[in-house]
Amino acid sequence: MAKRLKVKAWAAMALTLGLALTGAACAQAPTNVAPNDYGNKDSWLCWPGRADACAVDQTTTIVQADGKTATEAFKAATAPAYDCFYVYPTVSTDPGGNSDMVIDAAERGVAEQQLARFASKCRVFAPMYRQVTLAALRAVMMGQPSPGNGVLAYGDVRDAWRWYLANENKGRGVLLIGHSQGSRMLLDLLKNEIDGKPAQKQMISAYVLGMNTPVADGKFGGVPLCTKADEAGCLVTYISFRASAPPPANSRFGKTDEQGRRAGCVNPAALLAGKASTDEATLHAYLGTKPFLSSLPPKPFAKDVTVTTPFVSMPGLLSAKCVSEGDFSYLAVKVNADPADPRTDEITGDIVVPGMGVLKDWGLHLIDVNLEMGDLVALADRQAKAYAGR
Repeated sequence: MAKRLKVKAWAAMALTLGLALTGAACAQAPTNVAPNDYGNKDSWLCWPGRADACAVDQTTTIVQADGKTATEAFKAATAPAYDCFYVYPTVSTDPGGNSDMVIDAAERGVAEQQLARFASKCRVFAPMYRQVTLAALRAVMMGQPSPGNGVLAYGDVRDAWRWYLANENKGRGVLLIGHSQGSRMLLDLLKNEIDGKPAQKQMISAYVLGMNTPVADGKFGGVPLCTKADEAGCLVTYISFRASAPPPANSRFGKTDEQGRRAGCVNPAALLAGKASTDEATLHAYLGTKPFLSSLPPKPFAKDVTVTTPFVSMPGLLSAKCVSEGDFSYLAVKVNADPADPRTDEITGDIVVPGMGVLKDWGLHLIDVNLEMGDLVALADRQAKAYAGR
């Protein structure tokens, strides 16, 4: 049991470390490595209309404050008006420094948690890519040289994006979505392929989640942070911590960079409520009911309530606002606990390592996307309509 917990803890931490290491894993591009064929659908984790990692059950149990429950069904859109392009975080369990292109349970699991629900609004495209693996990051954490190559990983994402634009976009608006290492890839993609380029005209918005997005004058490069729900061509980004456990001094998340650029923070729930991101807003979370790269299983969601669906939603339980204190900017998440009602007074989402306890410098990285999933999906639709009207 202890060995299993350690493996899960390494996996959880790798989600986080990936964002810091992918760009530095190798100083130059690899040689003699053949590019992937993204015209082959086997190179894609998710593809519109296909029975794949995104065609999975998203049924949700809604648990109200009085303990009453209801079941929320899910249905993918039949003719969505826009596209979603998603890059997944560090999940590969392959043994080398970079993953292969074979779809494993790890990649399928993260698509279920972070992407499949967007299929209710958009055509979903998610390329496989030779990402820096858990094994490579574990080596670094043990003081060894990394066998991973971030340049190779980015090259795959860039090639997939270029292939999508040339062959599948056909003038449609597209929403970019990423988390952790995937968000690192998106920031490079925004910088090199989109900002100030013709492709920027197709971008509905970019959701760069679980990532330090360096912002100056309210922008990442030439891409502004989103300030309202009915706005297109902007960027949503945040890193989540419990309000009761803000980033400690040693945290690598939410920290101002060496050039003095603060980490961006946009709260989708606040935008939907017509508020500023610094105002507290209730979150529409979809929490997974089974462990996902977590060292602990989810807590019981409510007393005398059995949840058998893949997801649970508890209206009003969670709220958040963007906070900027000292060197850190982050999404402060609060559990609106009520000991008198049957629902849980706490949620699972921390990284817990046997013998070390909770790693407070990692925050709620494991559930960054789940915390605001309902808000992100709703915001995507608002922004897509603004894009179409523009």
